[in-house]
Amino acid sequence: MQNDYQTKYLQQLAKDFPSVQSAATELINLSAILNLPKGTEHFITDIHGEYDAFNHFLKNASGILKEKINRLFDDLDKTNKRRLAFFIYYPHDMIEKYKKSWGEEGLNVLLRDVLKRMIELARVIASKYTKSHVRKNLPEEFSYIIQELLYESNKHEDKEKYYQAIIHAIFDTGREKKLVIELSRFIRRLSIDRLHIVGDIFDRGPKPHMVMDKIMRQKNVDIQWGNHDIVWMGAASGCEVMIANVIRIAARYSNLECLEDGYGINLRLLAALANKAYKNDPCTNFYPRQFSREDTVLNNPKFVARMHKAIAIIQFKLEKALIERNPAFELEDRLLLDKVDFTNKTVTIDGRKYDLNETEFPTVDPADPYKLTAEEAKVIKHLKHLFLHNELLQNHVRYLFRKGSMYLKTNNTLLFHAGMPLNEDGTFKGHTVDGTTYRAKALFDILETKIRNAYLNRHDQKNGELAYFLMLWQGPDSPLFCKDRMRTFERYFVKDKSVHKEVMNPYFTLREEKDILDNIFKAFDIDPEKGKIINGHVPLDITRGDNVVLADKRIYLIDGGMSKQYAKKTDIGGYTLISDSYAYYLVSHSRFSSYEALIEAEQDIVSITHSEDHATRRQFIYDTDNGRRIQAEIDDLYHLIDAYKKGRIKERDPKGTAIL
Repeated sequence: MQNDYQTKYLQQLAKDFPSVQSAATELINLSAILNLPKGTEHFITDIHGEYDAFNHFLKNASGILKEKINRLFDDLDKTNKRRLAFFIYYPHDMIEKYKKSWGEEGLNVLLRDVLKRMIELARVIASKYTKSHVRKNLPEEFSYIIQELLYESNKHEDKEKYYQAIIHAIFDTGREKKLVIELSRFIRRLSIDRLHIVGDIFDRGPKPHMVMDKIMRQKNVDIQWGNHDIVWMGAASGCEVMIANVIRIAARYSNLECLEDGYGINLRLLAALANKAYKNDPCTNFYPRQFSREDTVLNNPKFVARMHKAIAIIQFKLEKALIERNPAFELEDRLLLDKVDFTNKTVTIDGRKYDLNETEFPTVDPADPYKLTAEEAKVIKHLKHLFLHNELLQNHVRYLFRKGSMYLKTNNTLLFHAGMPLNEDGTFKGHTVDGTTYRAKALFDILETKIRNAYLNRHDQKNGELAYFLMLWQGPDSPLFCKDRMRTFERYFVKDKSVHKEVMNPYFTLREEKDILDNIFKAFDIDPEKGKIINGHVPLDITRGDNVVLADKRIYLIDGGMSKQYAKKTDIGGYTLISDSYAYYLVSHSRFSSYEALIEAEQDIVSITHSEDHATRRQFIYDTDNGRRIQAEIDDLYHLIDAYKKGRIKERDPKGTAIL
């Protein structure tokens, strides 16, 4: 039976490689690839809509390009090294800058030197890849020219004239600016082999739609969902509670424009409800944070505060049905509207009464506090239709499902956004789904299955699996939240800050213990001696004494507070992690102001490298998961060649005719 199955498999493989020669050629090519250095991986987390900072991290490859320039060009001073780097990061802007200040003739002199240096840098970066891979990443318009410049050395006298003739022809035909732009893109593209986004693309920052567009243009990327991504994925799936959360958070952080202008989601009905029902409500605790932009309709703080409170109340009402239908979520303590004493202006939480600091509830009926008013029901129905049928949002969320997952296991490294739900004793915490209790990897897997099914059936009015977006957003057993409860209601309505505290899961205090960490690796079939974990979720600042590399460099915490909303909590502007063929490097970044300011100063924001974890030897493709897949293909090709030679499978020519 096994031989029959193997023969059928080899016959299928023979369709792609119909002869010994074609199979041997592919085998040789794959064997060569195995012995190339491991590609550079780039890990980023908690982007939170900060497009400009994220875009810059991609353009400078978190300092990789600057370091290569520093090593390669000893003859350049710091000013010229920085200038070259910025021509690679922002070629359009740099060309315009120097055209304006130096004139066309001065710019051409500069571009000759820039092109020469860029070609040398491209040659070094391309040396890690096969010529086939390099060709696939070349711009079509300049493919032949760049290949000639890359692979033909100008250091030999017989090639010098040929090399210089190409350069002169480029300038004579006025193509030098376009070549600089395309060559810079080529260098940036090859500097990073794979991009890992470890969650939280959305919320807080103003341009998540632009971040998503940028990610979708990357060639080799994976995403591990964060709890803020889950909110938007749930909203796009038609989960009304998640739709309310998306709008509430956008209002909280003064980013309603990302919905109106970024995604084209019209908030007119919500605005009308807010102005009518909350006209006489001061909405004191609902004023948006860091309000600093020009005073337009959506940037009027009083107006936004009304919308903010209106959608928050709708959210609290909508949560009741999902929570009561899903007791396993353990979210009953989030139902607080019915615990409000509207006469005495108090709320009872965990058996204790607290004074309310927001006492106006114009759309809440004390006799039936969770019932939507007719206007509220109309608003949420309208918003649900807009979210379900928004082409751009649906395109982004489909991509999140296609490229994303709850976790990723790659090259003995485990990537997940927040944490592993643990009990106080360090054992894996269980969560019951459809009568079965799941823990560790199995819990991640079943929750992923639930929300994938929820999205696939998003137009089904009876889609009960939509509730799992709420569980992942704020459930105490959620691996993407990993806290005891989300205190949204308390932060809005209770002045006593003692009830605002959200207690972190024991994972955050126990994960450094060897036995517990080893158990996590074993649960995901990772060698504990080689395994690493990469998390985001909790913003940390090494300059303030936070530990971000734990357990003898087995855990990396790479949320450095990229969002400007964390400016008071972290002095830095985010971390990125780089893994190349030699080591892991944790890099911190200064807080991003604007790319225009960077270009003007030609001063990068990459700060000190805080950690280096060097391998005992250089890593090659054969050391990686991809290398093991390639080796399996090589083994199959050996079997196919053997079958050809022994006559078990007939060779065929390119036209499909059997070769005798």
